[in-house]
Amino acid sequence: MSDDSPAAGPSALAEADRRLVLACLSREPGAWETLVDRFGGLLAHVATRTARQRGHPIGPADRDDLVADILHELLRNDDAALRAFGGRASLTTYLTVIARRTTARRLAAAPPAGRHHGAESHAAAADEAARRADRDHVESLLAGLDDQEARLVRLHHIERRSYGEISQLTGIPLGSIGPALSRARDKMRKRDEPDGDARHARAP
Repeated sequence: MSDDSPAAGPSALAEADRRLVLACLSREPGAWETLVDRFGGLLAHVATRTARQRGHPIGPADRDDLVADILHELLRNDDAALRAFGGRASLTTYLTVIARRTTARRLAAAPPAGRHHGAESHAAAADEAARRADRDHVESLLAGLDDQEARLVRLHHIERRSYGEISQLTGIPLGSIGPALSRARDKMRKRDEPDGDARHARAP
């Protein structure tokens, strides 16, 4: 007597991937956390391997920041990358490609490792001066954020904490920090526009 019950093969896995993505897009409770728990290790592995292949070995803090950037990439522009998942490849393969591209883009934007020491010192000093000049301005914009958003901005942009450190300090899941910071920056950017404070004051 043959067993006609379906086996848990590739098609079943593909359907499970599709359901998980749809659940994330629909903002079903726990769906995003499930995706992060299931694929966070993969993203960390791809980020570490991609950095090493490009001659840019990274430590745990940089790795956590890269993972957070990859997760943020999935949610950027109204979840565009998640929405683009068509199921033609497995979700594992799809996320591997996004992780590799996001990591490569982040590393390409980093200062070259062999830059002349004098130029590097000058650039670092200029960056620090710019951060000090911006700090008071950033603080003035924090008044438009709720307590959690203000704390995230202060930890990341003022105290220069990594996403991994912020997660440990606040208890916020690593995958939620990037999107929360993005929303906070959007609010700050709107308040910083000409007449932004006036529009905020007129809002009901």
